[in-house]
Amino acid sequence: MKKTKYLFVLLLVLLASACNTTKYVPENEYLLNKVQVTADTKDIPKDEIKSYVRQLPNSKMLGLSFLKTKLGVYNLSGKDTTKWINRQLKKMGEEPVIYDPHLTQITERQISKLFYNRGYMNAVVSSEVKTPKEKIAEIKYKVIANTPYKIREYAVNIEHPELYEIASDSVRGLIKSGNLFNSDVLDEERQRITMRFRNEGYFNFTKDYLEYFADSTLNSHQADLVLEVRNEPQINDTVNFDKAFQRYRIRNIHFYSQTDKTLENLTEEIVLDTFEIENYKFTYENKRNIRPSVLIQSTHIIPDRRYSDRAVERTYSSINSLSAVRYMDISFREVSEDELDAIIVLTPSKLQSMSTDVEGTYSAGYWGLGGNINYSHRNIFKGSESFSLRGRAAYEYQGRNQHAYELGSDASLKFPTFLLPFASRDLKRRVRANTEINGSYSFRKRPSEYTGIITSIGYRYNWSERQHIKHNYNVLNISYIYYPNISPEYRDYLSTSPYFVYNFQNHLIMSTGYKGSYSGYRPTQPLRNYTTYAYGIETAGNLLYGLNNLFHTKKAEEGAYKIFGIRYAQYVKADFSLSHYQIFDRNNKIVYHLGLGVGVPYGNNYLIPFEKRYFSGGANSVRGWTSYQLGPGTYKSSGSYIDYNTQMGDIKIDLNMEYRSKLFWKLEGAMFLDMGNVWTIRDYESQPGGVFKISDFIGQMGVAYGVGLRADFSFFILRVDLGMKLHNPALPHTQRWRTNPTKDDYAINLAIGYPF
Repeated sequence: MKKTKYLFVLLLVLLASACNTTKYVPENEYLLNKVQVTADTKDIPKDEIKSYVRQLPNSKMLGLSFLKTKLGVYNLSGKDTTKWINRQLKKMGEEPVIYDPHLTQITERQISKLFYNRGYMNAVVSSEVKTPKEKIAEIKYKVIANTPYKIREYAVNIEHPELYEIASDSVRGLIKSGNLFNSDVLDEERQRITMRFRNEGYFNFTKDYLEYFADSTLNSHQADLVLEVRNEPQINDTVNFDKAFQRYRIRNIHFYSQTDKTLENLTEEIVLDTFEIENYKFTYENKRNIRPSVLIQSTHIIPDRRYSDRAVERTYSSINSLSAVRYMDISFREVSEDELDAIIVLTPSKLQSMSTDVEGTYSAGYWGLGGNINYSHRNIFKGSESFSLRGRAAYEYQGRNQHAYELGSDASLKFPTFLLPFASRDLKRRVRANTEINGSYSFRKRPSEYTGIITSIGYRYNWSERQHIKHNYNVLNISYIYYPNISPEYRDYLSTSPYFVYNFQNHLIMSTGYKGSYSGYRPTQPLRNYTTYAYGIETAGNLLYGLNNLFHTKKAEEGAYKIFGIRYAQYVKADFSLSHYQIFDRNNKIVYHLGLGVGVPYGNNYLIPFEKRYFSGGANSVRGWTSYQLGPGTYKSSGSYIDYNTQMGDIKIDLNMEYRSKLFWKLEGAMFLDMGNVWTIRDYESQPGGVFKISDFIGQMGVAYGVGLRADFSFFILRVDLGMKLHNPALPHTQRWRTNPTKDDYAINLAIGYPF
C-alpha cells in the first residue's frame, strides 16, 4: 500500500500549490477564477454560447475551482528561470489566466452576433465583473434574448429550371415557414443547393451567386424570405457570369506520378513514361510505380460523365487510402466550352520500412520481456498492395529453473480492392474495400507443463461506408492447435476434468464471421458528445459438420467427427460493445461502456475452445482484479495462483464508467467504477458456481472502483490503473462487500491505450 500513500502525498502537494493560485498574478491584476453564462432562452444551448467566450479560467478537475492541477504544477516552480526544474514545471503546468477587460468586450460582441444570426435581432448581452477576493475576478455574462424574428413565408424566384427544382425541394430544404430567422441555416441552405447543382455538372457555380431578400416590415417579428440569383453586375469574381450556368462533362483524366515535384519542375532531363488507356492518360517519372488499373478503379471522376463535386471528394478519399500514395492533388482545365480535363498529381510513399519494439510484461504474478521486429512494404506488386511481416519473441521468469518463452511470426498481404472473380470495375470503385490474406505461427513452451504450437491462416474483406462505419467479413479462418508435449504431472492434473482434457487435445477451428463498428466522433466537433459501438458474430465447424453428415462419416470413439484424425470445434459466438462519451470541455469527460459476449458450443463438441472463451478482470475489464482472476460466477480457484483453465467462461458482461481529466503536461487522471463477470453456459464440475442463471447473475457481478494515471505521448498512451474490490462474488455472502479492504482487495493493471 506504500504506492497508494505516495500518490496521496503527491495529490496533497498539488492541492496545496493549487490553493496558492495568485502566486504569479501581478499587482493590480486579477486571476480569472470563474466564468458564468446565463440566458433567458433555451433555443441556443448554454455550452454553445460558452464556446464564444474569449477568455476562460484555468482548467480544473470535476468542475471544482480548487482542483486546478495544471495551475498547481505551474505554481510549484520558482521564479528563478535559470534553474532547469523551474522551467520544466512551468512547461508542464499552465500559467495563470489574467483577467483582460478587452477580451470581455469582444466576448459580448461575439455572443450578440451569435444571437443576431439565430434570429434574436434585439438581444441584449451584458457582463458583470466581481472581485470577491484579492487578485481574484469572476465574470457573469447575461443574455436577454427578447422576441426573435421568424420566417413567415419562403419563396424561390429563380428562372433556371434545374436550379429552381433543387432550391424549391421542400423535403431536403432546410428553410421552413415558422422557423427562426437563422442566418447560419440560410447559409447552409445556400451550400446545400450549390453542392447539388455542382454535382449536376455546373463546375463554375458557387454559393455566392445566391442571395436572400427579406421583408421584415410586417411589425410582428416576422419576415418574408425570397431566394434569388444575384444580378450579373453584382457578381464580383473572375468567372464569366454565363459560365456559372454552363454544364461541363469530363473529357480526359491525366495522372502524373512523380516525387515531390510540381508539373512546372518537370525538366527534359527527367525520363517520362507516357501512355493512354481509353480516356485515361498516364505520365510516370522514370518507372511505372503504380499499375494504371488500380488508379482507374480508385478514381470516381469518369470520362464522358458530368462533373461532380461528390466524385472529386470520393476520388480524394479513395486514392489517399492507397498505401503507395503519400499525397495527391486534383485540378481541372477547361478544354472547350463544355468540357474539362482532370489532372491528378500523385506523390508516392516511401515503399519499405523496418521497426523494432521492446516491452515489459507482468502476467499472473510473473515478470517478462518481449520484443518484435516488423517489416512492411507498401507497394509490393505495383498495385498498392501492402505486405507486412512481424517476428516476435517473449520470455517470462516463473521461478528458479522455470523459464517460459514464446516464438512467433505473423504475415499479412492486403490488396486495395475486393478480390472477387466477377467484381466489375464499377463495384470496386463504388465500395472502398481491401482484401487481406494473413497467416501466423506461435511456439509456446511453459516449464514442467506443456509445449504448444498454434498456426492459422485467414482470408477476409474489409470495407467502410463513409468514414465512421466499418465492416469486416472473415470469409475463412483456419487455426490448428497442436500439443507435441505435455508433462506427465500436468497430464495428471488435466485428467481431473473432461474440460481440461478437451482444451489440451489437438484440435482444429475452421470459422467464418462478421464484425462491424460505428463511431459518432466528428473531428470538426471535438466537444460534442458521441457514441461508438462494435458488434460481431462468428461461427465454426458448420461446413465440416455438414459434409460429415452428407457423406455419413463415422464418429470417433469419443462421439465426435474428426478430419485427418483431428477433432474440430463447432460453436457460435456473438459480441457487442458500446461506449458513450460525455464531453464537458477539452479537459474533462465521462465515458460509459457496455460489453456483452456469449458463445454457445453445439454439434461436434460440448465445449468452446480455450482460445475463444472469455475472461474477466484485467486492464480492460473489472480492474479490481488482474486478468483471469475473476469468475466464472462465484467460482474461486483452490490454489493461490490463477488457473487459466478454470477461470474462464462462455458469457461475459462488462459495465464501466470512467471520468477522465487532464492533469498537467502529458498526464491525465481517471476515476472509474467497473462491474462485470464471466459465466459458463453449462454447469461444469470443474467450475462450481460458474453457470449463468437469470435469477442470480446480478448478485454475482464483481464490482471495483479506483483511480488511474495515463501518459499521452501522442503515438501511444501508457496507462496504469489501481483498482479496489468493492463486491467480490467469490467470497461468502457476509464478506462480499469489501467495506474494510485488505491488501488482497486491490490490483494494479498496466496497459497501452484506453480501456474503451
